[in-house]
Amino acid sequence: MSKANRNPSAHTDVRRARVENPYFQKDHREGATNPRHINADLNVKESAVETLFARRFLGFSQKRAADKFRELWETAGGKASSIDYTLDRVDGGKSDVVATRLIAAQEMKRCRELLGVRGFETIQKVCAEGRSLTEITPHKRERLTMADNLRADLDDLAAMWGMQTKKR
Repeated sequence: MSKANRNPSAHTDVRRARVENPYFQKDHREGATNPRHINADLNVKESAVETLFARRFLGFSQKRAADKFRELWETAGGKASSIDYTLDRVDGGKSDVVATRLIAAQEMKRCRELLGVRGFETIQKVCAEGRSLTEITPHKRERLTMADNLRADLDDLAAMWGMQTKKR
Protein backbone atom coordinates (compact mmCIF):
# COMPACT_ATOMS: atom_id res chain seq x y z
CA MET A 1 0.00 0.00 0.00
CA SER A 2 1.44 3.37 -0.95
CA LYS A 3 1.61 6.29 1.42
CA ALA A 4 -0.94 8.20 -0.66
CA ASN A 5 -3.62 5.53 -0.14
CA ARG A 6 -3.34 5.35 3.63
CA ASN A 7 -6.19 6.62 5.73
CA PRO A 8 -4.93 9.92 7.24
CA SER A 9 -7.33 9.74 10.18
CA ALA A 10 -5.88 6.37 11.22
CA HIS A 11 -2.53 7.97 12.07
CA THR A 12 -3.60 11.24 13.63
CA ASP A 13 -2.52 12.13 17.13
CA VAL A 14 -5.94 12.83 18.62
CA ARG A 15 -7.26 11.87 22.03
CA ARG A 16 -10.68 12.26 23.61
CA ALA A 17 -10.89 14.45 26.69
CA ARG A 18 -13.59 15.85 28.91
CA VAL A 19 -13.47 19.66 28.85
CA GLU A 20 -15.60 22.53 30.09
CA ASN A 21 -18.46 23.40 27.77
CA PRO A 22 -17.84 26.89 26.33
CA TYR A 23 -21.60 27.32 25.81
CA PHE A 24 -22.58 26.36 29.36
CA GLN A 25 -25.00 28.88 30.85
CA LYS A 26 -24.80 29.31 34.61
CA ASP A 27 -28.20 30.97 34.69
CA HIS A 28 -29.92 27.77 33.56
CA ARG A 29 -30.09 24.40 35.20
CA GLU A 30 -27.41 21.91 34.25
CA GLY A 31 -28.78 19.00 32.26
CA ALA A 32 -28.71 17.18 28.95
CA THR A 33 -29.35 20.37 26.99
CA ASN A 34 -26.98 22.47 29.10
CA PRO A 35 -24.02 20.26 30.09
CA ARG A 36 -21.20 21.71 32.17
CA HIS A 37 -18.61 19.40 30.54
CA ILE A 38 -18.44 17.89 27.06
CA ASN A 39 -16.25 15.37 25.26
CA ALA A 40 -13.84 16.87 22.75
CA ASP A 41 -11.05 15.72 20.46
CA LEU A 42 -7.68 17.22 21.36
CA ASN A 43 -4.71 17.41 19.04
CA VAL A 44 -1.84 15.87 20.97
CA LYS A 45 0.76 17.64 18.83
CA GLU A 46 -0.77 21.09 19.42
CA SER A 47 1.95 21.85 21.93
CA ALA A 48 4.86 20.19 23.67
CA VAL A 49 2.86 20.06 26.90
CA GLU A 50 -0.01 18.17 25.25
CA THR A 51 2.46 15.67 23.80
CA LEU A 52 4.19 15.15 27.15
CA PHE A 53 0.83 14.75 28.91
CA ALA A 54 -0.46 12.28 26.30
CA ARG A 55 2.68 10.18 26.79
CA ARG A 56 2.03 10.23 30.56
CA PHE A 57 5.27 12.09 31.12
CA LEU A 58 3.39 14.85 32.98
CA GLY A 59 0.72 14.40 35.61
CA PHE A 60 -2.63 16.17 35.69
CA SER A 61 -1.59 18.90 38.13
CA GLN A 62 1.63 19.49 36.18
CA LYS A 63 -0.38 19.94 32.98
CA ARG A 64 -2.76 22.35 34.70
CA ALA A 65 0.22 24.37 35.96
CA ALA A 66 1.74 24.40 32.47
CA ASP A 67 -1.56 25.57 30.96
CA LYS A 68 -1.92 28.32 33.56
CA PHE A 69 1.68 29.44 32.92
CA ARG A 70 0.98 29.62 29.18
CA GLU A 71 -2.20 31.61 29.77
CA LEU A 72 -0.38 34.07 32.04
CA TRP A 73 2.50 34.40 29.60
CA GLU A 74 0.13 35.20 26.73
CA THR A 75 -1.88 37.63 28.88
CA ALA A 76 1.28 39.40 30.02
CA GLY A 77 2.17 39.99 26.38
CA GLY A 78 4.58 37.18 25.70
CA LYS A 79 3.01 36.20 22.40
CA ALA A 80 0.54 38.91 21.55
CA SER A 81 1.32 41.95 19.48
CA SER A 82 1.06 45.34 21.09
CA ILE A 83 -2.35 46.72 21.97
CA ASP A 84 -3.44 50.11 20.73
CA TYR A 85 -4.70 51.80 23.89
CA THR A 86 -5.96 54.82 21.95
CA LEU A 87 -8.85 52.84 20.50
CA ASP A 88 -12.18 53.06 22.29
CA ARG A 89 -13.72 49.84 23.52
CA VAL A 90 -17.11 49.37 21.95
CA ASP A 91 -17.92 45.85 23.06
CA GLY A 92 -19.05 46.95 26.51
CA GLY A 93 -16.41 44.76 28.11
CA LYS A 94 -15.76 45.27 31.80
CA SER A 95 -12.17 44.07 31.91
CA ASP A 96 -9.33 46.53 31.86
CA VAL A 97 -6.68 45.26 29.45
CA VAL A 98 -3.83 47.13 31.13
CA ALA A 99 -4.76 45.96 34.63
CA THR A 100 -5.14 42.36 33.46
CA ARG A 101 -1.74 42.50 31.76
CA LEU A 102 -0.11 43.96 34.89
CA ILE A 103 -1.60 41.28 37.14
CA ALA A 104 -0.36 38.58 34.77
CA ALA A 105 3.11 40.19 34.69
CA GLN A 106 3.23 40.24 38.50
CA GLU A 107 2.29 36.56 38.60
CA MET A 108 5.03 35.82 36.05
CA LYS A 109 7.48 37.64 38.34
CA ARG A 110 6.40 35.35 41.21
CA CYS A 111 7.06 32.35 38.96
CA ARG A 112 10.54 33.63 38.09
CA GLU A 113 11.34 34.18 41.78
CA LEU A 114 10.16 30.67 42.65
CA LEU A 115 11.88 28.82 39.79
CA GLY A 116 15.02 30.86 39.24
CA VAL A 117 16.30 32.02 35.89
CA ARG A 118 17.15 28.59 34.42
CA GLY A 119 13.92 26.94 35.52
CA PHE A 120 11.83 29.87 34.34
CA GLU A 121 13.49 29.86 30.91
CA THR A 122 12.86 26.13 30.50
CA ILE A 123 9.21 26.47 31.52
CA GLN A 124 8.83 29.43 29.18
CA LYS A 125 10.35 27.61 26.21
CA VAL A 126 8.37 24.39 26.70
CA CYS A 127 5.04 25.54 28.16
CA ALA A 128 4.60 29.00 26.65
CA GLU A 129 6.47 28.82 23.35
CA GLY A 130 5.62 25.15 22.72
CA ARG A 131 9.17 24.06 21.97
CA SER A 132 10.11 20.41 22.46
CA LEU A 133 13.05 19.33 24.56
CA THR A 134 14.85 18.12 21.44
CA GLU A 135 14.55 21.61 19.94
CA ILE A 136 16.12 23.14 23.03
CA THR A 137 19.11 20.81 23.26
CA PRO A 138 20.38 18.05 20.96
CA HIS A 139 22.22 16.21 23.75
CA LYS A 140 20.32 13.33 25.36
CA ARG A 141 21.86 13.73 28.82
CA GLU A 142 20.89 17.42 28.93
CA ARG A 143 17.37 16.54 27.76
CA LEU A 144 16.94 13.97 30.53
CA THR A 145 18.12 16.45 33.16
CA MET A 146 15.92 19.17 31.65
CA ALA A 147 12.93 16.81 31.70
CA ASP A 148 13.44 16.01 35.38
CA ASN A 149 13.80 19.71 36.19
CA LEU A 150 10.72 20.53 34.11
CA ARG A 151 8.57 18.11 36.12
CA ALA A 152 9.95 19.41 39.43
CA ASP A 153 9.38 23.05 38.39
CA LEU A 154 5.81 22.29 37.28
CA ASP A 155 5.23 20.59 40.65
CA ASP A 156 6.46 23.76 42.38
CA LEU A 157 4.15 25.95 40.27
CA ALA A 158 1.20 23.62 40.94
CA ALA A 159 1.90 23.82 44.67
CA MET A 160 2.16 27.62 44.52
CA TRP A 161 -1.20 27.89 42.75
CA GLY A 162 -2.91 25.24 44.91
CA MET A 163 -3.30 22.74 42.07
CA GLN A 164 -1.14 19.94 43.39
CA THR A 165 -3.10 16.76 43.86
CA LYS A 166 -0.47 14.70 45.67
CA LYS A 167 2.97 15.01 47.21
CA ARG A 168 5.92 14.05 45.05
